[in-house]
Order: sequence, then structure tokens, then C-alpha cells
Amino acid sequence: MNYYSTNNQAPIADLHKAVVKGLAEDRGLYMPEKINKLPKEFFDNIEKMSFQEIAYTVASAFFGEDVDPDALHDIVYDTLQFDCPVVNVKDNIYTLELFHGPTLAFKDVGARFMARLLQYFIKQENNHKEVNVLVATSGDTGSAVANGFLGVDGIHVYVLYPKGKVSPIQECQFTTLGKNITAIEVDGVFDDCQALVKNAFMDAELNEHMKLTSANSINVARFLPQAFYYFNAYARMKEQGKADNLVMCVPSGNFGNICAALFGHEMGLPIKRFIAANNANDIFYNYLQTGKYEPKPSKQTLANAMDVGDPSNFARIYDLYGKSHAKITSLISGATYSDEQIKATMRECHKDSGYILDPHGACGYQALKDGLQAGEVGVFCETAHPAKFKEKVDDILGIDVAIPERLAAFMRGEKQSVAMTKNFADFKAYLMKR
Repeated sequence: MNYYSTNNQAPIADLHKAVVKGLAEDRGLYMPEKINKLPKEFFDNIEKMSFQEIAYTVASAFFGEDVDPDALHDIVYDTLQFDCPVVNVKDNIYTLELFHGPTLAFKDVGARFMARLLQYFIKQENNHKEVNVLVATSGDTGSAVANGFLGVDGIHVYVLYPKGKVSPIQECQFTTLGKNITAIEVDGVFDDCQALVKNAFMDAELNEHMKLTSANSINVARFLPQAFYYFNAYARMKEQGKADNLVMCVPSGNFGNICAALFGHEMGLPIKRFIAANNANDIFYNYLQTGKYEPKPSKQTLANAMDVGDPSNFARIYDLYGKSHAKITSLISGATYSDEQIKATMRECHKDSGYILDPHGACGYQALKDGLQAGEVGVFCETAHPAKFKEKVDDILGIDVAIPERLAAFMRGEKQSVAMTKNFADFKAYLMKR
């Protein structure tokens, strides 16, 4: 499979280059030249398959031309050592719990899959030069990538995160690991961290000094495996006889997750339509209403992992549908919620059903409540365990969320981080000394 850049000014790349390089030379995002359709028989029998079996079938359609089948099987089964159940919350609203991986967040699958795939390609190279992964995080990406790559030979990870703008537990999950993980605390917002990463990829001197790639959802190996979730959700809903007129709602920040879902749809996944749920960072919502994409500085909100003012993967969605606003709005609707609305949703859901939403999942739940039509069944993504936002959840709901042991273990570690300005010259100088 070959990959082209969304900016159409870079050479065509194979999967190896797209994964190892991360971002195309023209600053565009890599897109596959074609999306393989899955056969009808797969969907006819999908409810009888396990999460792992489903994922391997999907991965083969994505990556099978470029990765040895046995190696791909090992990568998928090593990545998915857990299930993601679908749980009924209320009436025709269900949640896909994506927080059963190592860091209790949905990005665990993409991060671990990419770590294994990158390692597979590194072993094929003769120079054995260390690969340096740069990843900007507004919350869960950093912890998922850090833990997915922890201890992987030949790879060093730099996690850039905005100072004071991630939850304490999220911060512990990538600042206490050591080994091949370096946490960089940037005095700025997420968009500043993302800009540092993108500028690093474009700097010729820096790229001559060290081999760089990204594990943000700008990397095809990070975002594409997240499609596994949506095929599994369809299978589990079909198992319950609830798969007709299915609507998927995805809390969205950098738009990698919903982009993966849309790729799944292009492969034949029979989802009727999608809802992108935003917090107060409403750039995509405004695009849906007006047809104009106007990035702006991100706002800090309760749902901090979605605090993105210029979502990278919009470029992929725009490209996927031929830059047609009409095509995009025919399949995707949007919703946006303030912090006060998020709090009210969390309280109402907990009172009515006993289900504990985290602030991000609350956006998805409310968007379904507001947007679900007669005869439809909705599934929203609960993207992280509520304990990852314990202080906020406890305060809003007046409860004491139990902290799972795997999170508690991170909190007992010692913070190790490097202070950094948002000035690229400072970041480059730091990396040039590595």
C-alpha cells in the first residue's frame, strides 16, 4: 500500500516510510491510496468473532500488503490483551468502554500497535540507528504512548505536555517511568506542544542529527488501529440484535479516533451516521455549520484531552470526502458543550443510571441524548476511566471514585520531567545535545 500526503506536495511513501517518518515532507498527513473493502461474509459473521479475531481481519485489510501475516498476527494479539465491552447506560444509549487497556484510556491500542509495528520495521533496517518518537499530549496520548513504548529496544520517546493542563494521574503515567521515556513539561498549551513536534520534523539540521517520528494520531500506525474499536462495537451490538440504524458518537479533540471510525465506515462498516462531540473547543462544530475551517487558540476545559484548537486529523477527514462539505455533513453531525453543561450531564447520568462518566465521555453521552432520532440506537465512546480525572469527578458528583491499582502504582512513582519553553529554538537546542 502506498501513502500520499494530504498536501499533495511530497513523494509517495510506502507503509515503512509513513510509519517511521510520521509526517510527510510537505507537513501533510499520510493517507492510503486506497481503502480496501471487507467482504460481506465478514459482517455476516462478525458477532461470532472475538475482539482479537475482528482486529486481525481489519489489520490485514489495512496493513497486510506490507507486513508479514504471522508478524501482523503477533502484533495484533500482543496489542489486544483485553476486551472493550458495550454497556447499556439508558434506553437506546450504550457506551463502548475503551478504558480497559494498560493506562485505562482508548489510545492504548494505537500506541501499543504502533510501538510493535515500528519495532518490526526498525529490525528490517541495516543501520540500527535509534528512532526518537516525539509526541504531544493534551492528556491520554502521552500516557498511552509512554507505556506502549516503555522498554522497546531501539526507540526513545519524548512526551511533550502543557504545564498544569493535564490531570495529576495522567501526568504520573508518563513522568514516572524513566528508562526510554523522557517527559518534557512545556510552558504553554497543547497546540504549542504540537507545534514544537511538527517544527522538529521540518528542521533539516535536527533530522540529520537524529531519526525522528511521531506517535500522535498524525502517524498512520497510531490512528488506524483505533478502527478496531468500532468494528468490535458493531459486533457486540449485533450480538444483542441492536445493530440496525446504529449511530456512533465520538468525543473528539485531535480527531484521530473519529477519523479511524470513518476509515472503518469506508471499509464497509455499517454505521448509519456519526456524531463528533466537542467541548468548548468548537472548531469542527463550526465547520459543520458554516463550511469554513477556522483554527483558533485552544481553551482549557474540564475535558482537557479534547482541548485542541487546530485538530490535525481534520485534514484527513477533509481529504477522505474529497473536500466536500456536503459529503461530510451528510455523514457527520456535531455538538459542543461548556464545562457547566458537562457537569450537569455527569450529575444527571449518575443520578438516573448510576453510571459514572468522565468529562470526555459526558460530551459523547449528551450528544447522543440530544441528537438520537426515532428508531436509532446510539453508542458513545467512554474514552478513559473516570478515576483518571478523580479530583474533577469526585467534586462534581460528590463521590469517592476508587482508583484502580494500575493507576495507583503510577502515583507512587517519582516525577521526572524537563522544563521547556514553547520556543522552538530552545526545544531544538535540547534535542541537538541528545
